[in-house]
Amino acid sequence: MAALNHSFFTENRDTVFEALQGGVLVAAGYGKMQRSNDTAFKFEQEANFWYLSGITHPDWWIILDGARRKSWLVMPVVDKTHALFDGSLSATDAKSISGIHDIIDRTKALELLRQTARKHRFVSTVGIPAHHEHFGFSLNPSIRELKELLERTFQKVEDFRSELATVRAIKSASEVAAIQSAINLTNHAFELVRDNLTVYKFEYEIEALFTHEFRASGAVGHAYDPIIAGGGNACTLHYDANQARLKRGSLLLMDVGARVDGYAADITRTYAVGEPTKRQRQLHQAVADAQKRIITLLQPGLQMSRYYQLVDQIMKQTLMDVGLLHDTSDDTTYRRYFPHSVGHGLGVDVHDSLGRHTEFKPGMVVTVEPGVYVPDEGVGVRIEDDILITSNGHRNLSVKLSTDLS
Repeated sequence: MAALNHSFFTENRDTVFEALQGGVLVAAGYGKMQRSNDTAFKFEQEANFWYLSGITHPDWWIILDGARRKSWLVMPVVDKTHALFDGSLSATDAKSISGIHDIIDRTKALELLRQTARKHRFVSTVGIPAHHEHFGFSLNPSIRELKELLERTFQKVEDFRSELATVRAIKSASEVAAIQSAINLTNHAFELVRDNLTVYKFEYEIEALFTHEFRASGAVGHAYDPIIAGGGNACTLHYDANQARLKRGSLLLMDVGARVDGYAADITRTYAVGEPTKRQRQLHQAVADAQKRIITLLQPGLQMSRYYQLVDQIMKQTLMDVGLLHDTSDDTTYRRYFPHSVGHGLGVDVHDSLGRHTEFKPGMVVTVEPGVYVPDEGVGVRIEDDILITSNGHRNLSVKLSTDLS
């Protein structure tokens, strides 16, 4: 699959220069993280850094001077042993990928930052993600380490993450095309699973098919760890063990998305394994109907706060219709059966922030993924599509994949 070329990243930087308003931005790419003993996890780049540079190698920096509209890429020090075992990115290749002509080493970068600090009291960087205290995992240290270095050089370091998120929330035609390619590939794999569901005995066999289809098509693979959850496993929202035997008479929830040209798809379907029960049909149809109603709400200018209010009304009525909620003011019971958000932004990050926007705007891509989870019945149903906000409404980018139960 053809990758986005350097003009795409140049255009992204031009947009960010406008947001900087003459300021300076210094951002770090991620470093490799330990997997076990002396091995690292497969590397995945920090989304903002990739958006600005296209560089997919670890430990690089980027410097943007908004006043001069000038960019530098900063190479890491890679010794011969690591270059031999892991490879490295040359300055020539970095220029070709990013469209940035000034590639400097760390020593020159530190001197450049000291010179810049004489003219700019403040510097911006990409800070630690919001609500990180709830993540439950360790953060990549590269962002913190760069921030500490900048604090020793400049009088004040400001977090530019929210501004970048606001810029990235509005997708260009190239970005929408990449997301659509990822969706089309994901849809194709879902159809193969659906058409051959009777031959699978374990969750991992289905995961293997998705992985094969993605890699065989030239995509880098999954945009996130796939969820292949049979029966009650679907009630664990981020279930990813994908090891259990499939049981006839149960439902199978699959939340999967390919990554193509740096952009993610995020699609969920729930299928019946064998003949579904009347109750399973009822729950699935209720979620499908709710999703259709929620999607029709999406249009430019709609306040996000109002959207979430309307979603709550729809989902509470849905739960009442299936006998799981008896009082619309009972938020505790409501969240027991629908415990997650109805959706999120989609882009480089599978959970792309919408930044400081308070209303939907053309160019945003968001997911719509209502669900109902009933652990006591061993049933979880979620249906998720990827929706582009247009100038006069919305377009369902994944609509070609049926939401039917079988």
